[in-house]
Amino acid sequence: MRDLNYQLKQLCHRNRDGSFATQADRERLLNLCANDLAERGFRHMSADSLKPKHVAALLDKWKQDGISTGTLKNRMSALRWWAEKIGKDNIIARTNDAYGIAERVFVTNVSKAKVLDADMLARVTDPYTRMSLQLQAAFGLRREESIKIKPGWADCGSVLRLQDSWTKGGKYREVPITTAQQRAVLDAAKTLAGKGSLIPAQMRYRDQLNRFRAQCDKAGVHGVHGLRHEYAQRRYAELTGWASPASGGLTSKQLDAASKTIDQAVRLQVSAEMGHFREQVTSIYLGR
Repeated sequence: MRDLNYQLKQLCHRNRDGSFATQADRERLLNLCANDLAERGFRHMSADSLKPKHVAALLDKWKQDGISTGTLKNRMSALRWWAEKIGKDNIIARTNDAYGIAERVFVTNVSKAKVLDADMLARVTDPYTRMSLQLQAAFGLRREESIKIKPGWADCGSVLRLQDSWTKGGKYREVPITTAQQRAVLDAAKTLAGKGSLIPAQMRYRDQLNRFRAQCDKAGVHGVHGLRHEYAQRRYAELTGWASPASGGLTSKQLDAASKTIDQAVRLQVSAEMGHFREQVTSIYLGR
């Protein structure tokens, strides 16, 4: 491990700001920063040697790589945290506007759906991570839900039950099991997990979460939240009979009165299945 990677790891471990997920994401992003700086020719750096030129080099690389606005903002947050912890807050501008990073646009009517294909799965070697990805794709689960789930308990025949301790905001919910593909995935998950969860018996949630991240990074599987987008768009089409705006269908303004009524009801249902319970949120997944 390079000195910078090690020192940033230690910096994170000495400063436990935020939830475990936030801490883990921050450590992963700072490790990525260290690797990208080394790739750009900055050798023998220490955590205290961060300068504006390093920030500029990272931004230049990330923009060349075509990183999305949301991801850029997350990485800038990690850099600002790093600068703050070494007492160099002033080396990074307070606003992203100073770096030409645009405001994030949530409703674009452009699909962010990601399809989980066989090639993608084949690159994931951990069976628990692979199964969590399949559950995310089949049922629109969040990452945490797909790891903590106990498939045997969750299988209620016609619905998948999600315990409140697995879900964001602690809200119990049910997701309909409507296809043979969903049934096959759930049965495979039950076989793998037995009476337990998709966290191996000898591991804790945080251990499996770190393994999940590492497996996805190594396999080049990024943007797994896109699996939820794909689920939402697929369910919308199943329930309405037409494609969502994000999938190239008519916008809400183009629908006739009867179709608008159906659209609203289906959006509410999809929102509930995904654990949001708010119609407005569906615009992020389905467009408007």
